[in-house]
Amino acid sequence: MPVSGVRGATVAAANEAHAIWDATEELLVELTRLNAIEQKEVVAAFFTMTPDLNAAYPAYAARRLGWTQVPLLGAVETAVPGMPERMIRVLIEVERPQRQVLTAAYLHGTLSLRPDLAPPED
Repeated sequence: MPVSGVRGATVAAANEAHAIWDATEELLVELTRLNAIEQKEVVAAFFTMTPDLNAAYPAYAARRLGWTQVPLLGAVETAVPGMPERMIRVLIEVERPQRQVLTAAYLHGTLSLRPDLAPPED
């Protein structure tokens, strides 16, 4: 079966475990809602976070949602000047009968990373 990928990003309220997990969980719930993703379709999820988030792994939020059989990977992003603070990103790979273009989710000001995905202004 073909695999499609979908990206998303969010910001944690603080460098605290529950803030990181809550923000990541909100992002995963929104991505699965927008794309009607069922857990059994998730092949893998890759998480990154900015260097200022070191209190917890964002991937634990996926485990809290029941993604116990999904391979998860986390990494810290390279610090570059002007990067957003306390940011978490995810790439979810989804297996479906047909390849699909999935809808990304950029929460809490992270849409500036992908202005091309912003809705047109009236």
